[in-house]
Amino acid sequence: MRSFFTRERIAWTAVTVVLLAAVAFFALSPRLAAATPEEETRQYLSTLGNVFRFVRDSYVDADKAMPKALYEGALKGMFEALGDPHSEYYTAEDMRLLDEDTNGVFGGVGLVITKIDGEGAEVVSPIDGTPAYQAGISAGDMIIKVDGVVTADLSSDDIVKRLRGTPSTEVVVTIRRGETNVFEVTITRAMIEVPTVKSAMMPGSIGYLRISQFTPQTAERVQAAVNSFRTAGYRAMVVDVRGNPGGLLSSVEQVADIFLSGGPVVSTRSERVPGENAVFEAKANPLDVGADIPVAVLVDKGSASASEILAGALKDTGRAKLFGVTTYGKGSVQQVRRLGDGGFKLTMARYYTPGNYTIDKVGVTPDVTVEEPPITPEQEASYGKLLQENTIRKWVAANPQPSDAKVSLFVAELQRQGIALDTRTLRRLVREQVNRTNNNPPVFDLEYDIVLQAAVKAIQAGQVAPKALP
Repeated sequence: MRSFFTRERIAWTAVTVVLLAAVAFFALSPRLAAATPEEETRQYLSTLGNVFRFVRDSYVDADKAMPKALYEGALKGMFEALGDPHSEYYTAEDMRLLDEDTNGVFGGVGLVITKIDGEGAEVVSPIDGTPAYQAGISAGDMIIKVDGVVTADLSSDDIVKRLRGTPSTEVVVTIRRGETNVFEVTITRAMIEVPTVKSAMMPGSIGYLRISQFTPQTAERVQAAVNSFRTAGYRAMVVDVRGNPGGLLSSVEQVADIFLSGGPVVSTRSERVPGENAVFEAKANPLDVGADIPVAVLVDKGSASASEILAGALKDTGRAKLFGVTTYGKGSVQQVRRLGDGGFKLTMARYYTPGNYTIDKVGVTPDVTVEEPPITPEQEASYGKLLQENTIRKWVAANPQPSDAKVSLFVAELQRQGIALDTRTLRRLVREQVNRTNNNPPVFDLEYDIVLQAAVKAIQAGQVAPKALP
């Protein structure tokens, strides 16, 4: 009994010493009384420095309290406190990944994602021709696990790091599509080079231009496509920015110059940083898309940031008519600053279209809404069954170049087995899987793309009138 009380007394003595030390430590910290913002900042920084040194010198595991680790942790916490998914601290590795994104070449699966707090990573868009595209990942899919790790607990950068890696290695991604369909996809990584522009002439002398991302090379490639349309005698044009996650502001400015002969393209505004207030205006270009050329723009929920700037500018100026569904709504402006090998990205302003509308969290609304009809619970269950059992993928793997008759027999068999999807939807799913399997996505698809169909029909009916800025 005596030894018990002796040990207990010693323990309480130790606790008392620690508590007294803590009291003394915080007593020495500056009092955060009412002060000017600058005085308050100095007080907080002083306290932060005291805590930093105390943790560095006192934490039980010295190897986890190294100055660099504490410094990076403090900066990460600072940006997380903003509650803004687009503002974040970058380690040296993060900066390397950012440089890869800007240059458009990296090892990975080919997905553009955004973090949704408490859920995971939402796919903004898969990049055409990449492993993710071939695996059937779609805009709007929610990545809930990567290699078994729950993404709801990870930052956006952590998820990107897990998806990227050495070419020819595999990563298992768990997808939630819609409300109930959850399935795993094994993707083999590859070197990803973003194909920013694709183009072709369509029937009726209509030039089709798909812009996948705005990189330093995009404007040059758009101009080359327009030149080829002119040589072919085009009479109208479709610009497709569906699934385009954005890119460089300078790039979208240059692309807008090809369509607009003057006037504002976009403005940036900040209530706190006057230097961020700017208006970007189009410049006349002798190789512009002529004022007599009707232009239709295709948008969807995967159209974000720079692609929304282009769509908003062409809509507000009357230069184009928009078809599809409301865009993603990423209308904030970030600046990237370097700190040694690392750095940070901070939201400092918001974009406004020429019509004085903000894009942020609102998106750009099309002139003509076109979307696939909603599916019933029975149809969703059937779709989920096809996904989970990889029915269509397995069939296409065995029949990589199926004839139309063979596809019809397969679709009829699926419906006989109780798959509650209409013939057109099933044939479209087969067509998409054939394109993915052969890594040969068509430049356009007039047979199944109802948004493109609507745009072409409106052009042919004279409902997309050409109009240019004065």
